[in-house]
Amino acid sequence: MLEAPLFSAAGARSGSAVALPADYFDGTVNEPVLHQAVTTYLGNQRQGTASTKTRAQVSGGNQKPWRQKGTGRARQGTIRAPHWRGGGVVFGPTPRDYRTDIPVKVRRLARRSALNARAREGSLYAVEPLGFDAPKTRRMAELLEAMGLADRKVLLLTDGTQPNVYLSARNLPTARVLPYAEATAYQVLWADVVVVEQPALGRDLELTEAAEPAAPAPRKAKPAPRAKAAPKAKAKTRAKAAKKPAAKKPAAKKAAKKPAAKKAKAPSKKERS
Repeated sequence: MLEAPLFSAAGARSGSAVALPADYFDGTVNEPVLHQAVTTYLGNQRQGTASTKTRAQVSGGNQKPWRQKGTGRARQGTIRAPHWRGGGVVFGPTPRDYRTDIPVKVRRLARRSALNARAREGSLYAVEPLGFDAPKTRRMAELLEAMGLADRKVLLLTDGTQPNVYLSARNLPTARVLPYAEATAYQVLWADVVVVEQPALGRDLELTEAAEPAAPAPRKAKPAPRAKAAPKAKAKTRAKAAKKPAAKKPAAKKAAKKPAAKKAKAPSKKERS
């Protein structure tokens, strides 16, 4: 079990040491995750405003500096080529966004590994609640000097937000103050010594559980589909029958027409005689 020396609010060391929570300070340090967290943090701090001009963006050079042949010099097309002084830049930087992100669980694991690394090497101290009534830089400097940390980089993690403690250490170049829940892996590794207020130890598990999303409610079982009235084969037959045109009714038989009576011929001359 890892332990941390305990100091009073005035900087005096107590005889007993504080046992760090075993479920959080288990001594495990994941170096690949730490490297990923640190590189991500440093990359996110970059502004990405570096910019250069290519040969198409540099002014001038609209004509050949001299004719192609006959001068004895090498042929040139423009004085804004990359090998000319004042010319364009090849593959130079352009404005871009360097920001990346890592999963929340990876970020928490990196922070946990950083605190375990400081605890294993004996650079994690516990201090009683400071409770500054007003901002006072001298009081903070005296506290760090009494703890023997005047010339070392110190990260003071408070139990919650304490503006007076933050303002008291703001003018000290080697001291930084943050709430315990807001410290990152990079900030923990930046400091030579991490000083944590005693009530804040072991609160990461509560914060982690509160940040986790609630489990979704179980879905209700869907009702069984109703049985179809007719099977597919019959449905297809019905569809085909619906597409066929209706049969035409037989037309009524027309009355048979009687042949028209032939007209009587007039008698010929022979018949008259």
